[in-house]
Amino acid sequence: MLKSLALLRISSRRYATLRAGQPLHETRPHLIKAGDITPGISAKEYFNRRLRVAEHMEPQSIAVIAGQPTKFATESVFYYFQQNNDLFYLTGWNEPNSVCILEKPSADPSSLVFHMIVQPSDPAKELWEGDRTGVQGAMDIFNADITESIAKLSPHLEGLLNHYKTVYYDFDETQKSSSFSKIIGKKDQAGRNALGSILRERRISLLSLKSITAPMRAIKSNAELKMMRLAGKISGRAYNQAYARHFKSEKGLQAFLEYRFVSGGCDRNSYIPVVAGGENALCIHYTRNDNLLKGNEFVLVDAAGSLGGYCADISRTWPVDGKFSPEQADLYEALLNVQRKCIAECTEDANVSVNDLHYKSVTWLTQELRNIGFNELTEWEVMKYLYPHYLGHNLGLDVHDVPTYSRTAKFRKGQVITMEPGVYVPNDTKWPKAFRGMGIRIEDDIAIGKDTNVIFTVEAAKEIADIESIAKSGVTTKLEDEVIDVYSL
Repeated sequence: MLKSLALLRISSRRYATLRAGQPLHETRPHLIKAGDITPGISAKEYFNRRLRVAEHMEPQSIAVIAGQPTKFATESVFYYFQQNNDLFYLTGWNEPNSVCILEKPSADPSSLVFHMIVQPSDPAKELWEGDRTGVQGAMDIFNADITESIAKLSPHLEGLLNHYKTVYYDFDETQKSSSFSKIIGKKDQAGRNALGSILRERRISLLSLKSITAPMRAIKSNAELKMMRLAGKISGRAYNQAYARHFKSEKGLQAFLEYRFVSGGCDRNSYIPVVAGGENALCIHYTRNDNLLKGNEFVLVDAAGSLGGYCADISRTWPVDGKFSPEQADLYEALLNVQRKCIAECTEDANVSVNDLHYKSVTWLTQELRNIGFNELTEWEVMKYLYPHYLGHNLGLDVHDVPTYSRTAKFRKGQVITMEPGVYVPNDTKWPKAFRGMGIRIEDDIAIGKDTNVIFTVEAAKEIADIESIAKSGVTTKLEDEVIDVYSL
């Protein structure tokens, strides 16, 4: 049964002996405040998320969310761990090889039973890999009702399947713990998937959990909005610091931004940065970042930090030498005008979707480009050659958050959407000579309100006069160099 809220969080262990595989208030009070499971997100909010999922589950059903394993580049070199974000969203658990099971025995959502199947404590492995929260910690700290070792997942899950007729699970090869994969990946004697055979034999219905979690994740809580605003604020300040310096290489600029994201208060990058000088910007996702920068060319940067799992996503384009040429200013201002119009419609009352705005942005960009010399340009040519990507996407725990959430859904208060129109002029005689080889993208994170919006990345200057002023003076405001406290907003 559900634990009462009064019992949420955490055990009577002494702080000196508390060991966990991720930050807690008791071990990292500068990162996690009392009552929170992860930065900015309370135990109560995680509890309520699970309860909301239970409200949409069929009676007598279970939901299975398989976490990610540790992934290795070579035998002993591992990649940075990235949890299955549905599991993280519902639990705050950020350790590998784990499975969350939500068991709903009756029609009453409060009948929900929260299972965590996790790696047990193992002193020999923890000597090399660091502390694990362990089976008991999953109950004491993360408020699971039932916990078990991942080694016992198979009998634990198969026992539950004996009692339930509906299972919520999403088959996604990138989001399976290795232990869970062994169960669902088994083949029967006929060569069929073993889990599929079990479901057919027992007449168990298989439903998508993402049909429940995607709409939930698309609309952010106040706590989530606060974390995303903070990630955008830290990341935006880093851009201003970059304008104030003149970098000789893409790699140097990348390293500086990554340093400023983390030293400013973020945990890590949200994604692999794009730092594209000159014609490299014509590749939308250029991530080699290994060329030299030339003073009279643009550099296009798409980079931002992540905090508490929540991503910022920013793109800015500016001249390497800090001074826009007349042609650069014309093309840049044309694109900025488009972005301004798009942001103005990012409200619930506007009754538009990101798909609606994308096609409006194509029309607006076509007109803006005609005004600066792209004569007789058609919208078809803009979409095919000059603006080949989509206007924006939902943002949250993923950079491209909840991709199953429809692009045609009208904006709702609490969504966070990126607005990132771009223009990329091939070095081809088809296009005006003055603009060939230029690539520009301007991207901000927009929190949708009822009749207004908030730009979460407003600190990153984007007006030509502001960028040139920072580049010329070589300084930013004093605040730009402060480390931001997680709870300062």
